[in-house]
Amino acid sequence: MSARFPRPATPLGPRARIAVVVAAVLLLAGGSVGYVLHAQHRSEDQRGAADASFTLTGPALYFRDTATGRVAHQPLAGTPGTRTGGGPSCDRFYASGDSALCLRAKPGVLPKTYAVVLDRRLRETRRITVPGVPTRARVSASGRMLSWTVFATGDSYATTSFSTRTAVLDLRTGYLIKSIEDIPLTIDGARYHAPDVNYWGVTFARDDNRFYATVSTKGRTYLVEGNMRDWSAKVLRQNAECPSLSPDNTRIAFKKKVSDDPAAPWRLYVLDLRSMRETPLAETRSVDDQAAWLNDGTLAYALPGAAGRASDIWTVPADGTGSPRRAVVGGSSPVVVG
Repeated sequence: MSARFPRPATPLGPRARIAVVVAAVLLLAGGSVGYVLHAQHRSEDQRGAADASFTLTGPALYFRDTATGRVAHQPLAGTPGTRTGGGPSCDRFYASGDSALCLRAKPGVLPKTYAVVLDRRLRETRRITVPGVPTRARVSASGRMLSWTVFATGDSYATTSFSTRTAVLDLRTGYLIKSIEDIPLTIDGARYHAPDVNYWGVTFARDDNRFYATVSTKGRTYLVEGNMRDWSAKVLRQNAECPSLSPDNTRIAFKKKVSDDPAAPWRLYVLDLRSMRETPLAETRSVDDQAAWLNDGTLAYALPGAAGRASDIWTVPADGTGSPRRAVVGGSSPVVVG
C-alpha cells in the first residue's frame, strides 16, 4: 500500500491575500489601540493618585485646591502651620472615619464620573463609573456609608432643566444602590409618585441608617428623612436643599431659596430638628454648596473666589451670630479630619 502525502495547498488568489493582509493590519492596530488606551488610563490614574506621604491625618482641614485640582490640607483655625498639597486629584472630596470619597470628572461627548473610594492612606479600594457630572459627595461619620450625586443632565440647581442621580454605597456589605429615586416617598402622610422626582445631597446620621436629602418634584424642593433599613423616606419640610447634619445630630444646615434671581437665589439656614425652628446665618451671600460642619458650632462652604479664583472657602457660626470669615484662599469641598 503506497503512502499518501498531503496535497499542496491551493495558492491564495490576489483578493484572498489582500484580505489576509488587511485582517492582520486591523488586528495589530486594534491591539495597539487597546494598549495605548490601557497605558493612557494607567497614566491618568497615576497622575491622579495621592503622594505616598499624603494621608488622612488630623486634626486638619482638608479641601480641594482649586489651583491644582488636588486635595490639600491645612491646620485648623488657631493652629500654626501652612497648606500641604499632594492629595488625590478630585472634583469633589469628602472623608470621615477610615474612608474618603473622591469624585473625578471624565469629560467627553457623554461626560462621566469616577466615584473613587479611598482608605485612610488615600489608596484606591474601589472605583465606580457613572454617567454625569459630579456635584455632591458625603461619607458617614463611621466611614461605612458613602453617597454621591451627579448631574445626569444640566449643571446647576438654579435652573429647572436638570436631572440628578444619587447613589449610596455600603462599604461593610459592598452593596451599591445606583439610584435612590425608587425609595418609597411619603408627603403629608400619603405615598407620592411622580416621574420628575430627583434626589441630591445626602447626609448620614451617626447610626448609618438614618439619612437626610433633598427631593424635588413639580418645581418644589423638600427636606426628606430616609431610613436605609426600612427603605423609606418622608418629607419633613418644604424649601430646603443640600442638607448637612451636625456632628451632634440635632441640627441641619441647608440652603433655602429666598429669591427668584437666578444669580443669587439661596441663603444658608440651620434647622433645629427638635423644634423645627430655622435660623438664618450671618452669611447673606448666595451659597450654592452643601455646607460642612467643622464642629458643632461652625460651618464651612465654598463661594466664588476673587481675583479669578474658582472658589474660596468661608466659615460662619451656626447660631446666626458673628460674621463670615475666609478660611481658605482657592479651595472647595471642605471637611475636617480628626
